[in-house]
Amino acid sequence: MNLHEYQGKEILNSFGVRIQRGIVASTPEEAVEAAKKLTEETGTGWHVVKAQVHAGGRGKGGGVKLAKNLQEVEKIAGEILGMHLVTPQTSAEGKLVNQVLITEDVYYPGDSEPEEYYMSVLLNRANGRNMIMYSTEGGMDIETVADETPHLIFTEEIDPATGILPFQARKIAFNLGLSGAAFKEMTKFVTALYTAYDKSDSSLFEINPVLKTSDDKIMAVDAKVSLDDNALFRHKDYEAMRDDREENPTEVEARKAGLSYVDLDGNVGCMVNGAGLAMATMDLIKFAGGEPANFLDVGGTADAKRVEEAFRLILKDDKVEAILINIFGGIVRCDRVAQGVVDAYKNMGDAINVPIIVRLQGTNADIAKELIDNSGLNVESAVEFKEAADKVQKVLA
Repeated sequence: MNLHEYQGKEILNSFGVRIQRGIVASTPEEAVEAAKKLTEETGTGWHVVKAQVHAGGRGKGGGVKLAKNLQEVEKIAGEILGMHLVTPQTSAEGKLVNQVLITEDVYYPGDSEPEEYYMSVLLNRANGRNMIMYSTEGGMDIETVADETPHLIFTEEIDPATGILPFQARKIAFNLGLSGAAFKEMTKFVTALYTAYDKSDSSLFEINPVLKTSDDKIMAVDAKVSLDDNALFRHKDYEAMRDDREENPTEVEARKAGLSYVDLDGNVGCMVNGAGLAMATMDLIKFAGGEPANFLDVGGTADAKRVEEAFRLILKDDKVEAILINIFGGIVRCDRVAQGVVDAYKNMGDAINVPIIVRLQGTNADIAKELIDNSGLNVESAVEFKEAADKVQKVLA
């Protein structure tokens, strides 16, 4: 589950990570009031207006701008709110901006020049350890840095059993070229950042940039946070932060129906029980010359109601030319699934206008095949994987 910048900063702040302070607003008038309040609390004279969407590269799309007075705050907020922000991480249509974050200006003059760094915390799946990735090249696309100057990217592996150790935090501060007060600030920042990542059950914390201010404070100017969906039951307050407006509408509908669904770009809809079988089915479709249009796991109770909900989700995609149902009847009997398919098909009437191939294996698979074959519907049954692939290939031809 992705969060907005202001939500990620709330989590960081709760774990003692210094952040660029800000107030979220939904209208230009609210933006002006937020700017006034920030000035009272922080003394900032200038403000930064930031679009709040689930995408990086907002500055490149015109979604981050500096305002030097309240009139500019109102004008810029009015321009950004309601725009479809296009960034390197969005589609060509962009993302609708519903909120802006009004933040304090932290690039103020002082005894030294401000410096920007890159830092992220994530899981290294190759060795099962958490990893802090960091670079002196903050504020830039980390992919560009990796391609052009890979020697400027450092990583620090963290054992989850011990957490980050003091020498590791000092090593990171040293590699970033810091000394004195800034060095001490960075060690505290890194330690608190890792704690926030660990205790919030996140899958990613990306701070770009981490800023060393002119008076040697270290703070998060941005925050890209992804939470592990599987751990949200432990964080009801974080779960309440979900913004459905930023997510795929079909995926939102599927989640509310208790179905695991991921939208893809292909032409063959998939309805499967079990994530492993779903992945194998997607491979099957590729081998048959098609492209999977979705990942859809209906779970162990593939009754008529769930099958009908799954059909409706798949058929929302007008690129779907065929549907492959691939069910292994272990917990659920194949004949119950087959009856569910038949009942759902009849309930939906003319809404189903693409061919359907059904492969059922497991308990009562022979009875299920008879039910499908004798239904009189535009549904073809298959027993073997290869047979299902051949039938998919045939209907796509």
